[in-house]
Amino acid sequence: MNSEEEFYDAETGLESDDSCEQSFKDAQVSKSASQENGLWQRRKTLPADMVSRNNFSVWNILKKCIGMELSKIAMPVVFNEPLSFLQRISEYMEHTHLIHEACSLSDPIDRMQVVAGFAVSAVASQWERTGKPFNPLLGETFELIREDEGYRLVSEQVCHHPPVSAFHAESLNKDFVFHGSIYPKLKFWGKSIEAEPKGTMTLELLKHNEAYTWTNPLCCVHNVILGKLWIEQYGTVEILNHSTGDKCVLNFKSCGMFGKELHKVEGHIQDKSKKKLRVIYGKWTECMYSVDPKVYEMHKKSEKKSAKESKKTKPDQSCEEEDSDDVPEFQETVTVIPGSALLWRITPRPPNSAQMYNFTSFSMTLNELEPNTERLLPPTDCRLRPDIRAMENGDIDTASLEKERLEEKQRVARKERSKDEEEWSTRWFRLGTNPHSEAEDWLYTAPPAVCHQHCFVFGNWLSNAHMKGRTTF
Repeated sequence: MNSEEEFYDAETGLESDDSCEQSFKDAQVSKSASQENGLWQRRKTLPADMVSRNNFSVWNILKKCIGMELSKIAMPVVFNEPLSFLQRISEYMEHTHLIHEACSLSDPIDRMQVVAGFAVSAVASQWERTGKPFNPLLGETFELIREDEGYRLVSEQVCHHPPVSAFHAESLNKDFVFHGSIYPKLKFWGKSIEAEPKGTMTLELLKHNEAYTWTNPLCCVHNVILGKLWIEQYGTVEILNHSTGDKCVLNFKSCGMFGKELHKVEGHIQDKSKKKLRVIYGKWTECMYSVDPKVYEMHKKSEKKSAKESKKTKPDQSCEEEDSDDVPEFQETVTVIPGSALLWRITPRPPNSAQMYNFTSFSMTLNELEPNTERLLPPTDCRLRPDIRAMENGDIDTASLEKERLEEKQRVARKERSKDEEEWSTRWFRLGTNPHSEAEDWLYTAPPAVCHQHCFVFGNWLSNAHMKGRTTF
């Protein structure tokens, strides 16, 4: 493995080559679309079960990387899940109905509550997802058209060093725009891997002329060396309404002693004078509620009183396990405070999820090729990647070989550009300033006006002459 073997180490070449095209032909696409009453249905399972990782040791790779940023460490494909990171970030859209609900509300505080629910729901799919998505190649794209949910999304890998993925989603009815760019920083801390999803999320409710921005919490995968893998998210998330000055502050709590805080999220909505208007609470793995601050404080006082009385009758608990990285056994559900309003509840996962990389029903569909769509997709769409397709089909050997081939091909392309002093140019995003947060951001560049169709609008944009000079995988 040479010094350029990197964790994020693939770029899209500028020249097509026969070996790449042949490899794609060899990696047969699974035709898993089901037919019911003559109508196509989205799939509810993957073509093959999850590949076993029992015979592989991540310790052999990570033992020299404690405290390091992992962007230059190559991981075996067996530790991946069969999705590109571009597809993974599209999972923010799984609960798009919350954005539609926010658009329909007349009160700005009610809208903020629902936006807070959406911000939490956007990371809920990470629960028990311990596989690493494939690193997108520079110039790789993904488009998603969901007429049933009323939106379309396009994303692109816009930078290689550091690795940055940009996405842009918009309502088919022009009600909202949701966009952002993410630079995932990974660090290994001995028994765990911490992921910091650097980047800003921006949600614009066009009807109300409102823009909300926030950043996602930190994510940590525990027991990467030994034991059962488990995930927690922690950190403070601040959602700012740039139009009204209202802010929602959410605290994703770390596990804590004995696991009592595992998955909990608590916070509040305040106006621009910092007056608390609503309290938000729940778990990012289950549901979120909103309640009046006075009712919440009364409930907390009652809880403390009960806890003191209970402590008098029970012996003190040992603190021996405070530093343990074991899976916390304390897994209570959310206690609903009387008078609370439900903001969001997680969609139950399919019964075969554990055998399918713990995918949600939405995740199962992301790498699926709908009938007659392959010819409409651009050659850069990650659904056409042979390494991801092979892993999805359970062929780990082919997936590994294809991943290595793509990595080597992209290193060669990068060296060629460097030799010619040629800079990479993005297609659908440009580096600029977010007009709301005033931070540096990758912003979507709308393509020329085209005849709007209800299906594959982005596909037609991406697969036409604008894609000249891009290669297939």
